[in-house]
Amino acid sequence: MKKILVIDDLPENVLLLREKLEEAGYEVITAFDGKSGIQVTENELPDLVMLDVMMPEIDGLEVCKIICRNEKTSFIPIILVTAKSGAEDIKEGLEAGAFDYIKKPFNKIELLARVGSALKFSEARKMLVESEKKNIYAATVVTANHKIKQPLTLMSLSLSAIRRELSKEELSKDFIESRLVYISTAIKEITDVLNQLNAVKQPIFSDYIKNIKMINVEKSDEHS
Repeated sequence: MKKILVIDDLPENVLLLREKLEEAGYEVITAFDGKSGIQVTENELPDLVMLDVMMPEIDGLEVCKIICRNEKTSFIPIILVTAKSGAEDIKEGLEAGAFDYIKKPFNKIELLARVGSALKFSEARKMLVESEKKNIYAATVVTANHKIKQPLTLMSLSLSAIRRELSKEELSKDFIESRLVYISTAIKEITDVLNQLNAVKQPIFSDYIKNIKMINVEKSDEHS
């Protein structure tokens, strides 16, 4: 069941919206001022926020901006519900980050149509985010495998060489130390790759083989 948060300072408006939305099969949670609305949004992460514009202390436009700026809640669509219906009012609301705008008094059919549209948008956005996460994960695995395989091979060969040297009656200290340098270099290369991957905030992909991508850690790091 989709969860919708209604934020309005007038209880009768909240009750009216709640009634219409619950009749349509939605779970409805409420807040009666901007400050608590912001908090409930962050705590409950609803699928949609229905937000009144004209509220005391923190008005709806400011609430909308705060929700949209918060990384935790920025993906949640917001529908502004208000009697202010001028072109400039609508423009100001959409620029604040709102997905849609419903004029009071609202028509039930229009209300549910706009709510349905916003929820479809929310669902599509979530699917896109999940797809991007999977792509980034897969590319990270490919990148780590590609970048780390060579130093790991060097470490493995160096350890095998040290073991062979240790089996001899007369050991070459210089030989063992040279192999330890190789191992130390390989460890540094692996550490550098892991640090680069950890620092990437906006990954830039490059082709690896066929349809497989890897992360260009140098360019991604520059743009992070």
